[in-house]
Amino acid sequence: MKTFLSTIKFDYLQRTRSYSFLITLCISLAIAYTFVPEPNASYSTIRISDYVGYYNAAWFGYVTAIMTSVFLSLIGFYLVNSGIKADQITKIGQITAATPVSNFRYLFSKVFSNFLILSTIVFIIFIMSIILFFLYNEGFPFELSQFIVPYLLIPIPAMFFIAVLAVVFEVLFKKYSVIQNIGFFFLFSTIVFSTYSDETQFALDPFGTKIVMHQMEESVKGILQVDDQTSLSIGYVLGNVQKPKKFEFNGISFPISFLISRIAWTLLGMILIIIISPFFHRFKIKHKSKITNTIPKIFNKKEAKEIVLSNLSKPEIDYGIFSLVKTELILLFRKGKRWLWVINLIGMILLAITPVEIAYPLILPILWFLQVHRLSEISSKEIYHNVHYFAFSSHKPLTRLLTSQIIAGIAIILFLATPLIIRLMTIQEFSSVGFIIIGAVFIVLLASGLGILTKGKKLFEILFFMITYANINKIPFADYFGGLNHSSNYIISLIIVTMTLGIIGFLTRRYQLRKQ
Repeated sequence: MKTFLSTIKFDYLQRTRSYSFLITLCISLAIAYTFVPEPNASYSTIRISDYVGYYNAAWFGYVTAIMTSVFLSLIGFYLVNSGIKADQITKIGQITAATPVSNFRYLFSKVFSNFLILSTIVFIIFIMSIILFFLYNEGFPFELSQFIVPYLLIPIPAMFFIAVLAVVFEVLFKKYSVIQNIGFFFLFSTIVFSTYSDETQFALDPFGTKIVMHQMEESVKGILQVDDQTSLSIGYVLGNVQKPKKFEFNGISFPISFLISRIAWTLLGMILIIIISPFFHRFKIKHKSKITNTIPKIFNKKEAKEIVLSNLSKPEIDYGIFSLVKTELILLFRKGKRWLWVINLIGMILLAITPVEIAYPLILPILWFLQVHRLSEISSKEIYHNVHYFAFSSHKPLTRLLTSQIIAGIAIILFLATPLIIRLMTIQEFSSVGFIIIGAVFIVLLASGLGILTKGKKLFEILFFMITYANINKIPFADYFGGLNHSSNYIISLIIVTMTLGIIGFLTRRYQLRKQ
């Protein structure tokens, strides 16, 4: 037991001290600050018809708990889904495999470590929600139980489910990170958009948010004296210039079936770990090796011929970046399995045949998100494969190597959007074409900049998932490719942000080169 706890402790400390965790924590705090809008804010997060709750302890506790469960489930998977892979890279896994530790104990230690990491963020958001209550308080008394109960029953079990899911995906799909990312994206979307209508069905919600939102709707129905379903919006809705009406929400009394379901989701997670334990590779990674003749032909006495140096072709020095762009394109094209390009081709066909109103704001961001495994390492693969000293010592690594990587990434992204670009040009929507080009440059510079800053890919994967999910829900400020109607000021702002990302990436890489 002592060894088990020590494994969890050191794994937790190692991962919480990483740049990706610290940056994700800062982003989480910044977003958590907006979970409950300030009284004069022009946006809403949870709104039922034209009503929001009075800013009492129950409203703060339950709203922030719901938003934390959904938001942190969204990004938490991408934060913790590479624990086994990290052990493989650092060779800690091979050392662990040589010990008597069973597969179940090792995998469960990873689950518990993942859970502690996510729970740490939940606890910090919990503290921030209490601080926000005192900042925005409208004269209501502070009730600690209205914060503790929803956080214990809603986000905490959800974080354990996400921690289990990360380990299950990593064991079953092993090195296929793209399948893990895409699979979780669709699973998360399916759960969030599912609808439930009674207590039995609420138990099927792993995030635990549906029952609270249902009770909020019932409270508003009682005020309006209607039986029809009200329009509930969860997420960031901008431009609510009309001042909302207020209703009193005093929390809910959770039914026994829901309480049992939260325990059942935890037990289900442990059962899943038991089921997949026999399938864990235990770091027995087989590498294919080819038997080659160790004696080169040139040293074979029977075939040895005199080499005349004057007859050899003279090497030509090329200081251009065309060859580098070509190489980077090949690397991006070959990244991942070949059958993934079948999915990309299907997406391109859908861009060509579906109505523009669907293809532009919906299919295009999903198709671009499917390239997350290609873009996430666009500027950090040299560090990941430990060849950065060689790459950074090349001729003009900043203006040649980094530029070629960015150009290759933009070329791949625009190639995937070609069917839609052609359609928009035929109907003379040239502004939309320009927006798509700006969006391609933006997302590649974002991937490059975050890769340079963090020397990894995690943060970009998390942000790209959040941006894509926001675009699917048609949140205006997350639209980076012009899928929604925008003013000229928005276009200018997007261009400025894109240029800023490029400048930050280049300056940071130049600083890193000087330190080498």
